[in-house]
Amino acid sequence: MLEIKDLHVSAGDKEILRGLSLHVGTGEIHVILGSNGSGKSTLMNVILGHPKYQITGGEIFFDGEDLTTLKTFERARRGIFLSFQNPEEIPGITVENMLRTAKQSITGDKIKVLAFHKELLALMKELQIAPEYASRYMNVGFSGGEKKRNEILQLLTLKPKLALLDETDSGLDVDAVEIVSRGVAKFHNAENSCVIITHNAQILKHLPVNRAHIFLNGRIVQSGGAELVNAVAEHGYAPFEVES
Repeated sequence: MLEIKDLHVSAGDKEILRGLSLHVGTGEIHVILGSNGSGKSTLMNVILGHPKYQITGGEIFFDGEDLTTLKTFERARRGIFLSFQNPEEIPGITVENMLRTAKQSITGDKIKVLAFHKELLALMKELQIAPEYASRYMNVGFSGGEKKRNEILQLLTLKPKLALLDETDSGLDVDAVEIVSRGVAKFHNAENSCVIITHNAQILKHLPVNRAHIFLNGRIVQSGGAELVNAVAEHGYAPFEVES
């Protein structure tokens, strides 16, 4: 589903990604681990086409298509979703209107208002989001945990092919992480894929991790199975810095 080949990325005069390659198959869950500033969030933003970053080398393919020249909204319409580490507040548009409009834009089909409202409320109940939040402006006045659960609500509503989750669990208490983990597990199936950045193995509790990757200094220094998550939890990143 996602193929990244020898990717080099800069922001201004600073090179951030330095020859990164990654393959994510359909139905797979990949976990990205790494210290702050190692390039994890940059990779997520580049996949979705953030204009702040310049690709100076390498290629990104999604479902066999080169993404390089596509705008962000074109990538989103093809089925790529990014859950932000720090979700933005958007005054003037309600949660329900934004999600209905976004889904309609992706599918190209007219969305029936009442049916969509019923489906949305059912998902909100599962994520323990109060129903009145559907009519509130997107993330305005939401707590940190409410914003993160709202990101998962968007994920379950839009049903993308590829979910990029950038520390969706950061700043959450144990109960909220459990809700988010179950939400991602509800989304994931054999037809879609997830790439998850995390420092907390708790979010992976309900997820079958296929591969884990250690990021250091803008590149992947080691890949393996779920055991890498446990190794980092126990020993930190120091052993991998020595190896790299």
